[in-house]
Amino acid sequence: MKITIIGTGYVGLVTGACLAELGNDVFCLDVDAKKIAMLNAGGIPIHEPGLEEVVARNVAAGRLQFSTDVAASVAHGALQFIAVGTPPDEDGSADLQYVLAAARNIGKHMTGFKVIVDKSTVPVGTAERVTAALAHEIAERNADATFSVVSNPEFLKEGAAVEDFMRPDRIVIGHDAGDYGQRAREVMKLLYAPFNRNHERVYWMDVRSAEFTKYAANAMLATRISFMNELSLLADQVGVDIEAVRHGIGSDPRIGHSFLYAGAGYGGSCFPKDVQALERTARQYDQDLLILRAVEAVNERQKQVLGKKVVARFGADLTGRHFAIWGLAFKPNTDDMRAAPSRVVLRELIERGASVAVYDPVAMDEARRVLALDLTPEQLARVRFGASPLDTLAQADALLIITEWKAFRSPDFERIKAALKTPVIFDGRNLFEPGQMAEHGIEYHGIGRSVLTKVEA
Repeated sequence: MKITIIGTGYVGLVTGACLAELGNDVFCLDVDAKKIAMLNAGGIPIHEPGLEEVVARNVAAGRLQFSTDVAASVAHGALQFIAVGTPPDEDGSADLQYVLAAARNIGKHMTGFKVIVDKSTVPVGTAERVTAALAHEIAERNADATFSVVSNPEFLKEGAAVEDFMRPDRIVIGHDAGDYGQRAREVMKLLYAPFNRNHERVYWMDVRSAEFTKYAANAMLATRISFMNELSLLADQVGVDIEAVRHGIGSDPRIGHSFLYAGAGYGGSCFPKDVQALERTARQYDQDLLILRAVEAVNERQKQVLGKKVVARFGADLTGRHFAIWGLAFKPNTDDMRAAPSRVVLRELIERGASVAVYDPVAMDEARRVLALDLTPEQLARVRFGASPLDTLAQADALLIITEWKAFRSPDFERIKAALKTPVIFDGRNLFEPGQMAEHGIEYHGIGRSVLTKVEA
C-alpha cells in the first residue's frame, strides 16, 4: 500500500518506519528541512532502540523516503496519516494548529478518494474539525475529491516503540458509519491484516470513542502512578515499605503489577499533556474530573520529594554542597527530557546554592539544551556533565538516582562509598534494597521505604 506520514517526530517516524518494514511504500513528510536532511543523510532525530536499523533497512530497500514536498506527499498515499505534535496550549488544551494545517494541506492538493488517519493524540471532536478543514479546501478548488477521516491513536511506549508497533496488544480504529466510513474501514482492515493472523487485535468503534480511548488509557496509567506515589508519602510516615505493599497488591490479578512503582513522578510528552487536555475537555462540558485533578497535583508534588529529602538531610541552605545525579531523561531508553522530574530536582538543588555533576547514558545533549532554558548562565555554570556514572561521584555529598537505567542497577557500592564525601544515596526509583545499603554502610533514602525490609520475590 502507498502511505503518507505527515510528521517525522516520535510517532510519525516510528509509524512510517514500521509500516515500511511490513512492505508498504511509505512517504514521510515534514516541514522541518533540517530534520529531513538529517534523515536523508542516515541520521535519526530521536533516540529509540531499534529504530535506526529499521529506518536504514527500509530506506535501502526503497520502501521509505523523506521529503518536505507537500504536493508530492499528498499525491503519494491513498492513506494520509497525520502524526504531528499536539503540544499543550496555555490553558492546558491540546494545540491542534499543526493537525489542522496538515489537513488543509491535504485538502489543497488531493484528488480522488483518500483515507485521512488521525494518528496524533487529539481531543474528542478533532476528526470533525479535520473534516471541516478538508472540505473547505476541496470546495475552494471545486475539486473532484472525497475522503473519510479515521481515528487510529497510537499506544507506543518510549523506549519500546518499535516492539510495541510490531507486536501490538490492541489496535483502536474509529470510523464513520456512512459509505465513505465503511470504505475507510476496509482500507484500514487491509493495512493492519498482518497483525491479525493469530488473533484479532483491532477494536472497531466510532471516531469520538477512539479519540477518547487514547486519553482514557493514559489517564488511567497516570492515575496508577500517582496513587502509589501518594501512598509512598504515607508509607514513609507510618513505617511501611512501599515495595512490599506493591508486591502484595500487585499479586491481585484485578490490579496487576504494571505502573505501580513509587518514584520521583512521571514526565514525558504524553501523561502530563494528556491528563491536562482531558481535564480541559471536561471543563468545556462543565464537568470536573476530580480524580484527574488530584493525579496531576500529586505528580507535581512528587517531583519535589527528592529535593525535600535532601533538604531534610543537609539543610535548606545547600551553598557549598555538591551532589551527583544519575539519570536525566524522564524514563530509560529515551533522551526525552520533556517534563522530566530531574529538571525539578536539579533546579531545586541549584537554587539552594548547590553544585551538581550529572550523567545520563543517552540524554546528555538534550539535557544541555533544556537546562540552558531552565537555569540562568550563572546557575548552569554549577552543573558539570560527567563522562560516566562514577565520574560524577568525586567529592559529592550524596548521590541522587532519578532515572531507572539498567546500567545503574548493579553498581560497585564500595566504589560509590569511597568516592562520596558522605555515603548517602537518595534513590528516586527504589532500585536498591535498604538492607543491602545498610550492609555496605551507606545511608539510604528511598521513596516510601523507611523500614529496612527485604522484599521476597
